[in-house]
Amino acid sequence: MADNVTLSSAVRTNLLSLQKTGDMVNRTNSRLSTGLKVSSAIDDAVSYFQAKGLTDRSSDLTARKDSIDQAISSVKSAMGGLESVEKILVQMKGVALSAKSATNAERVDLSTQFNTLASQLNNLVNDSSYQGLNLINSTASSLKVEFSDKTAAVLTIKGVDVTTSKLKGLAVAASAAATSAAGQSWSTVSTAVSALDAVIKKLDSAISTVRTNTKSLGTNVALLQTRADFTKAYVNTLKEGADKLTLADLNEEGANLVSLQTRQQLGIQALSFAGQQEQGVLSLFR
Repeated sequence: MADNVTLSSAVRTNLLSLQKTGDMVNRTNSRLSTGLKVSSAIDDAVSYFQAKGLTDRSSDLTARKDSIDQAISSVKSAMGGLESVEKILVQMKGVALSAKSATNAERVDLSTQFNTLASQLNNLVNDSSYQGLNLINSTASSLKVEFSDKTAAVLTIKGVDVTTSKLKGLAVAASAAATSAAGQSWSTVSTAVSALDAVIKKLDSAISTVRTNTKSLGTNVALLQTRADFTKAYVNTLKEGADKLTLADLNEEGANLVSLQTRQQLGIQALSFAGQQEQGVLSLFR
């Protein structure tokens, strides 16, 4: 057609070479700006989807790790509550021990202190919740932690009930303290010592139960922390693997850019030389 421009073979060859060099310069600039040698399936479909699989897996495990971290906080809250419950039980035991050598009038006051401590113990237990979950005020409560979506790795932590109504024998002990205010049990010299010895024995049992529960939760916290550390390291490994498939070597790409820019300048010169041949033909018509 009349409006088509016909290029000589030499000009066309140099032009195509220059265009290819320009595309490579653009690709290298893109890699330097993004830091990626594979940013889409167009660049390298195999590497792209392999890296995507690793990245997706790391994202899933990161979500699992967040759940594990929250579970650790829940169990630590329960442990903190149990440790405080133990301190109150020790105080209650101290009150009972004091009552053994106290007068009848003093025992009435000590029984009031005992009941106050028991009430505060229950309040503390009910306050030991984390995000609505309380692991120490009901055996019906539980915490389920899933470690992976690939395996059946699950840890279920069952709740305990350390309120005074549920601790072994402590409800009876509290009742004995309550009756002392009416002049019974603790306030009767002939029976107070044996009654208080029974209370102290039940308090010792309650303290032992709380300590056992605390150790059990402590074991679970250690396991959760181990899984959290493993998951964190595993996520980093997955990300590192994905990076190996997609990240560009910036030093290499920088060197490539310098080489390509030099080649581009040489291509422009070569194209200019090729054009001079056509100009030589034109001079024959002058």
